Parts: sequence; C-alpha cells; structure tokens
Amino acid sequence: MQKDIFQKIRESSGGPIGQYREKADGYFAFPKLEGELGPYMRFNGQDVLCWSLNNYLGLANHPEIRKVDAEAAARWGMAYPMGSRMMTGQTALHEKLERQLAAFEKKEAAFLFNFGYQGILSTIDSLVSRHDVIVYDAECHACLLDGIRLHIGEKYKFKHNNAEDCDRVLAKATEVANQSGGGILVITEGVFGMTGALGILDQIVALKKKYNFRFMIDDAHGFGVMGPHGRGTSEHFDVMDGVDLYIGAYAKSMATIGGFVASEKDIITYLRYNMRSQMYAKSLPMPIVEGCIKRLEIIDSPEGDERRAHLWEVTRRLQKGFRDLGYEIGPAEACVTPVHLKCGINQATNIAVDLRENYHIFCSIVTYPVIPPGMLIFRIISTAAHSIEDVDRTLAAFKDIKERLDRGEYDNEMADKALIK
Repeated sequence: MQKDIFQKIRESSGGPIGQYREKADGYFAFPKLEGELGPYMRFNGQDVLCWSLNNYLGLANHPEIRKVDAEAAARWGMAYPMGSRMMTGQTALHEKLERQLAAFEKKEAAFLFNFGYQGILSTIDSLVSRHDVIVYDAECHACLLDGIRLHIGEKYKFKHNNAEDCDRVLAKATEVANQSGGGILVITEGVFGMTGALGILDQIVALKKKYNFRFMIDDAHGFGVMGPHGRGTSEHFDVMDGVDLYIGAYAKSMATIGGFVASEKDIITYLRYNMRSQMYAKSLPMPIVEGCIKRLEIIDSPEGDERRAHLWEVTRRLQKGFRDLGYEIGPAEACVTPVHLKCGINQATNIAVDLRENYHIFCSIVTYPVIPPGMLIFRIISTAAHSIEDVDRTLAAFKDIKERLDRGEYDNEMADKALIK
C-alpha cells in the first residue's frame, strides 16, 4: 500500500543520529558556541575552553586576515561574481589563487571548489566511468564515500590503513580493469579527521611499482599543517610526485569555506568542464577568494612556520599527556586527538555534561555512525591559538574524570535533561 513520505519519516526513529535528537538537540547536536572564534568561547551561558574548532593555525581571528576579509567584503560585496565559473563567475583573482595553490602543491594546475564536500564528491564522479574501478580505504570520509557511491562501476574497499589488504584488493581490481578496459583510481585520506591517524600514502605510492593506478587523496586535515612547509601529508611522507590528485580544503587550516583540487594541467582542464557541482553552482564569492590568497600567503611564510611549530608543541604535549594518564588515543599523530572511552553512552553523556558544566571544557562526543560501531570518543582538536596552560588544564580535568569514572561516579542515569535541552 502506498505510504506518505512525510508520515513514513514521522513514524521512523529519526535515523542513526536523529534518534537521539530529543535528548541531544541544542547541547550535543547543533550546540551554540558564541563569541570570538578561539580557544575560549561561551556555551550554555558559561565561558568554556573550546577544543572543537578546526581552526588549526589560529587564522580565524588573525588581524591581517580580518582586515583583508572586511575590506574585500566592502569592496566586492558577497554577490560578486554572480553565476557559475563557466558562465559568468570567472575572475582574475580566482585564477591567481589557483596558480598559487598549484605552485604551493607543486602541481601543474588547480581548480577551486565553492564547497569542499561537493567538490570532492564531484571530482570522483567526473574522473571515473563505468569501466573504471575504485579502490578505497574502509574509513574514508563521508564525502569520499558519497562520491564513490555515485560510481556505477566496480568499487572495492581495503582494510583501514592496511597496505597488505590494499595490495590484495589492487590485484583483484587489476584483473577487473583488464577485462573491462578501464583504469583504477585509489582513494584515501591524508589525515583521518576522527582519529588523527595519517593515511599510508608512502605505502600506497610504493604499490605503483607493482600496479598501474592513479592516486587521489583528500587532505582536508593535512593541508596547511602537515609537512615541513605545510604542503600537506604528501609532503610529510615525501611522496608529492606520487599523488596524482591532491585535494585540500579551506575549512581547517584556512578557517573559511571552499577547497581545491590540484593535478596535471590537462586533468584540471577536464574537471573544469565536467564537475557538475561547480558547473551548476555559484562561483566562490570574491571576498573569500581574496581572503584565501592572504591566508595562503601566511601559511607559506615564516609566520606560518612559527604557527605550525606551536601547533605541534600543543598537539604533542596533549597526546603524550593523555597516553601518560592511561587513555587510549589510538594512532593519533595529527592535530585531532580521539580520547577513547571504555564506558557506555550514559556514562559518556554524564562525563560530557560534567566537562562542560563543571570543568568548563567543551569538546565533542562522537559515536556511531560518524565513527565505526563500538567506538565512543571525545574529540580534541588542538590549534595554534591554544596555550600550554590550556593543555595542562585539560589534562588535569581528564585525570580527575578518569579517577571518578573508575569509582563509578558516572554510572547513574542519563544526565539531567534540563542541561541538555
């Protein structure tokens, strides 16, 4: 019998995340962080030490960047240029930023995205035909998975960061590609944003000696921070030449909206004429483009080096501190530190509320389906704007919480609903 779509939704649980909406909305989901972007903000009426912003290099409130952003907005407005890049949205500044990004990543050319998620999805969709085979890491980000889902050809995943399994899957993919007459695209991440683990880029590039494939990485969390000059995780592993398509995002190290793909010139030209998410969407507004030029200038400067050095000092002290306290943080090496909790969702909820309301520390609590089933983490994102004192204060709080958890103080029922509404 036919059913009304709206009625079906009303009768559902709300989806994997939405099922928690009554208890989580406004507190764990869609929380309001107010005030100047930085380590200290206001939440639920209180000042909190915030570890939940992807403002890796602390550029969100950099005075020079704020000045450029403001002047560009006043000069251009947010409408210019109007229309898609292909139709009426092309400007000299868009081209300038693309040249600078390509040079920074040591590629022949680059193409801007108005949004990173849609850009990545559309890049994959444009690159492969039904005869091609996609090989991808099992824990790729949702934007990659959504792009892979669009592929009507064969697609095979390999175990997360497992070079042996990647080798096995590539052998299978090679057989299929030989039969279909297609090619192979291998996809992974430079930094896995929920775990802070680095992708095995060097090991995958080494497999090019054995198999014929093109290699694409999503380096949203690596661009600007990984590598000696901030060129990303491919620079960190010294495999920039082995990465055929490099994708960076502005939302992390640049603290703004958008992204880019860099590759060989003819490949970028093809993408410009075939990426539906860019062909049928408004061009990136001029103030954002001009602001990104300034941001890249700082990233690729001695000041950028200093900011990265402090970011890594904060990150290493934080990660060592958690490990010394006996917390499991997995293979975290990047600026994301997942603090794994060996407890139930009720206990974790009580801890999160205690952290926010009593210790005045804000970090995100993450569970399935954002991360694999059975995992439950507090996600700590370090930035160049944090201080060593912020680290020590946080570690002291988590030391106290671990002792209280061991004593069973968080074993009561779900935290007071008044706090999480």
